[in-house]
Amino acid sequence: MMRYSRIVQKAGQPMYLASTAVFLAEVLKIVACLVVMRHQQRTWPRFTSMVRNEILNKPQETLKMLIPSGLYALQNNLLYVALSNLEAATFQVTYQMKILSTAIFSVVLLGRSLTRGKWLALVLLMIGVTMVQSQSMSNSTPAPPPPAVDQAAPVPVAAAAAADPPLAIAVQSPLIGLLAVITSCISSGFAGCYFEKILKTSETSMWVRNIQLGISGAFFSLVGMLAYDMQALRAGGLLQGYDWLTWIVVANQALGGLLVAIVVKYADNILKGFATSLSIIVSGVISFYLFNFQPTSPFVFGAIIVMVSSYLYGLDFKQAGPIKPH
Repeated sequence: MMRYSRIVQKAGQPMYLASTAVFLAEVLKIVACLVVMRHQQRTWPRFTSMVRNEILNKPQETLKMLIPSGLYALQNNLLYVALSNLEAATFQVTYQMKILSTAIFSVVLLGRSLTRGKWLALVLLMIGVTMVQSQSMSNSTPAPPPPAVDQAAPVPVAAAAAADPPLAIAVQSPLIGLLAVITSCISSGFAGCYFEKILKTSETSMWVRNIQLGISGAFFSLVGMLAYDMQALRAGGLLQGYDWLTWIVVANQALGGLLVAIVVKYADNILKGFATSLSIIVSGVISFYLFNFQPTSPFVFGAIIVMVSSYLYGLDFKQAGPIKPH
């Protein structure tokens, strides 16, 4: 959905600003966590007391979230850059490199040790991603310009109606998309392990921590939005270019991140590995029908290797994995 919302738009409609989508996703995440907390506390007095005692009266705890929230804000903006320049299926496979970055940072920050099985899975992961990216780089030709239209020639009414609303396809750069994915994976790995370390060294509720993370993330997103898109905001407003699909993307970004935290808490890494494999397959099928994506043999083999490596890594994972809200 994010891929489609970034490359196809109605003629005359401005492209929505990715920075505003990231900011609104953080706000929605805070609201969702507050709703869950209200449900858990059952009464308004207990809920307001918890918000006051755990969030408002402990600003130092929110300050602890500045590092991971800043990295997550960077990561979320880079996801829009990546999906503006890579096929959805290619992105989905390449983004699994966050397993590698998370593994490395778990060794450095959390003092974990990786077994031979894990290192084998990580080597397979890199081989699979490299094979997938070989297709992306080989198809890096720029999109052709739209055909010229003779303004003096009459346009039949039926043809005009059939062409309404016309769509514009954005020019893509696989190299920029790849760099955005790699940076996002590094950011995700470090922020995830850092956030896990904070969670496991305190007894604060996961939902409270996510609110603290969301507050810091909303602050960084707001600063980035005002710093880079102030002129566009003044010209078109906060919600310029928004439609129903944009709002779905925003909601998916906000609630999907919370869902990952719930999966890690209540399921295990083997199930998560199966879910990752299923998401890669689904992305490939949708890309085939929606974007006319034509996978090559290296892409297919690379995707299979990535799915196998994800499964092996989870199967060999004897310790709880990082809890990452994004």
